[in-house]
Amino acid sequence: MLTSSALVLLMTPGLALFYGGQAHAKSVLNMMMMVFSTFATVGVLWVIVGYSLAFGDDVGGGLLGNPAQYFMLSSLLSETVQTDGLPDIAFAAFQAMFAILTVGLIAGAVANRMKFNSWMVFSLLWALVVYFPIAHWVFDLDAGWIANGIGAVDFAGGTAVHINAGMAALVLALILGKRKGWPNDSARPHNLTMVMLGAGLLWFGWFGFNAGSAAVANFAASYAFLNTVVATCTAICGWLIIEQVRDGKPTSLGAASGIVAGLVAITPACAAVTPLGAMAIGFIAGLACAFGVGLKYRLGFDDAFDVVGVHLVGGLVGTLLIGFFAWEGSPAGAGGVFYGGGWGQLGVQAVAALAVIAYSGILTAVIALIVKATMGLRVDEDSEAVGIDEGEHAEAGYDFLGMNNRTTNGATPPPVTSGATQTVDAP
Repeated sequence: MLTSSALVLLMTPGLALFYGGQAHAKSVLNMMMMVFSTFATVGVLWVIVGYSLAFGDDVGGGLLGNPAQYFMLSSLLSETVQTDGLPDIAFAAFQAMFAILTVGLIAGAVANRMKFNSWMVFSLLWALVVYFPIAHWVFDLDAGWIANGIGAVDFAGGTAVHINAGMAALVLALILGKRKGWPNDSARPHNLTMVMLGAGLLWFGWFGFNAGSAAVANFAASYAFLNTVVATCTAICGWLIIEQVRDGKPTSLGAASGIVAGLVAITPACAAVTPLGAMAIGFIAGLACAFGVGLKYRLGFDDAFDVVGVHLVGGLVGTLLIGFFAWEGSPAGAGGVFYGGGWGQLGVQAVAALAVIAYSGILTAVIALIVKATMGLRVDEDSEAVGIDEGEHAEAGYDFLGMNNRTTNGATPPPVTSGATQTVDAP
């Protein structure tokens, strides 16, 4: 569990690279800072009250945990506090990484235009009011109304993480407004190498995310691990096929996005379907998300890095397809339509997905409007034009002029003499 926790932690820097590479060169630091800042906000809040709200004894129909039960995690600081031989404090550390990552996912939708301080306040309030309660619904297997009450299958967070963050991203992007010049002058990714590196780190860390959700190194963890591999492989195929047919050329950004789409879709289903079912879910997710990223142009919302198209669409695909591909012989033990289980499981999965969409959408709107009214959400026009890195952080991701002072093999170039013309390398 500690190894899985470290793997999930790595997903947040991986996400920062994935989003940062897609940002403009003058906005890359801000984008990465927005993701990294969730360690500072959500990580601290998780210790104070988040774990209690998510995993404390239920105080209301499977909707919320007791906020005082694990306050500051003080009641977990004894070796005797264990569940099935696993120290509860290890599980608390593992779930902290989920909370941190989920909030970070939202940031990609509002790149290049949101105030950093407003983002910090928004992320605190959103984790407290939206994520922690939904985590109780989905991840508290003994009391949560989705996991325990209606019996929906969500092994590692298709609803609590991806549908939740995707819906929040849509609402926040709508309230914040479009980037200047979007969509005609929308910036292209400034560093696709960084994007692909980020996608690779996300895939690596995702094994902790999915397999680690078994909470022990057993058959279920191995099952989830394998399905995480094969679903992602077929998702890449699906996305690249769409690009080849639609655009004439497959792209590196498409491959990286296909990786994330497959990982998102298999997250809820990784312990519920056969490898064949996982391959089908991944392929369908690759197709659906490749189409889904175009929704922003048709519907007119500026989701900068396709959080809606990948996480909301991919999360819905994975959650709903459990109703078709679930196999009763899997660790999850549910049966879907294609394996003789009838339509009941599909109905349950739909209820879970719609409930998260409604709750996340409404509460995100309330939080965003409060922050907008009190602090403002958007940077000023000068900062948006010059670059949000400079406007919000007084920094630049790339110091091109400083490159001219570089040394070669330890030797320092001679100073420019008076009257001489200095040649400046092009960026």
